[in-house]
Amino acid sequence: MKRFLPAAISAFAVGATLLAPQVVQQSTQQNGGQAQAAGSAYQHRDKFIIIGHRGASGYRPEHTLASYELAARMGADYVEPDLVSTKDHVLVTRHEPEIGGTTDVAKHPEFANRKKTKVLDGVSLTGWFTEDFTLKELKTLRAEERIPAIRQHNTAFNDRYQIPTFQEVIDLTKRLSKELGRPIGIYPETKHPTYFRSQGLPLEPELVKTLNRNGLNRPDAKVFVQSFEVSNLIALHKQLRVPLVQLTDAVGRPYDFTVSGDKRTYADITSAKGLREVAKYAAGVGPYKEQIIPFTADGKLGKQTTLVADAHRAGLVVHPYTFRVENNFLPADFDSDAVPSDSGNLFGEIAAYRATGIDGLFTDNTDIAVAQRAEAK
Repeated sequence: MKRFLPAAISAFAVGATLLAPQVVQQSTQQNGGQAQAAGSAYQHRDKFIIIGHRGASGYRPEHTLASYELAARMGADYVEPDLVSTKDHVLVTRHEPEIGGTTDVAKHPEFANRKKTKVLDGVSLTGWFTEDFTLKELKTLRAEERIPAIRQHNTAFNDRYQIPTFQEVIDLTKRLSKELGRPIGIYPETKHPTYFRSQGLPLEPELVKTLNRNGLNRPDAKVFVQSFEVSNLIALHKQLRVPLVQLTDAVGRPYDFTVSGDKRTYADITSAKGLREVAKYAAGVGPYKEQIIPFTADGKLGKQTTLVADAHRAGLVVHPYTFRVENNFLPADFDSDAVPSDSGNLFGEIAAYRATGIDGLFTDNTDIAVAQRAEAK
């Protein structure tokens, strides 16, 4: 039986002179320059890419500059900042707008009255929310490990790092790209875009502004933009020249579909027909890994689905999430023992998924993914 621990809600740059991977044109329909950048005609095919999921979150508290930097130094091609908004409409990087589980906010008596119960994508949640804090206030907080029962070693770095802004992440990747002599890309996710729009703090305008300001809104920028929702990606397709990625999950539907009454589910989106629709506005799909190889009843890897083949036929790259070394997150085939926090055989799991033809992956353990890629050559 697969083991899970409770976690927060939901399923995941370089300077103007740096180039993105090689573009391979497909013989699919064109729609001007935007279709080349964000539609089915746009492909990244230089190599198998490794995305540092929230940085190197297997080794440092997630979404900190320390985590992003470590991922880059370990060899990540991209780092992934999840974007949420502050009260004064600055994009910062947190896994969720609720920050009680990822910061020391509960230790700050001056913010005790900010604790609230809100409805986030239809789920009632009590805690502290980024949109109730200015950037200056958030900068007084420090990051903490989100899953300390599994990653107790990460708690050694609790209360040491600030919440970064999106701009600070871009600045970091620019610096590291020069220092390391290779381009470090960014792979930002818009978190709960419908929710933030309802708060009067839409994420998309600030994302577009930030990319434009940094010279990164161009087809050859090493940038992907991702979302679990659909309508905001379709809107961004008209404003961005970088490739977009449709995130999906093994269950449920995009929350914007729920709000609009659209009955389609993630299963519909990842059908062969659904993926052809995705290719009209996106360059890739980011499925939960079990949508590619489902787990059996006893938690082992089952039979591969047609998702990768269907996506490739639609002209989409496939970047599944999330590959983690702890037994708690691995298929039972690759467990080392019965202790959830012990390290298992992530090399084996990555090799099994790479055999399906995926084009990259999100991982908390960049060093292992990079070593596996080197061994596979």
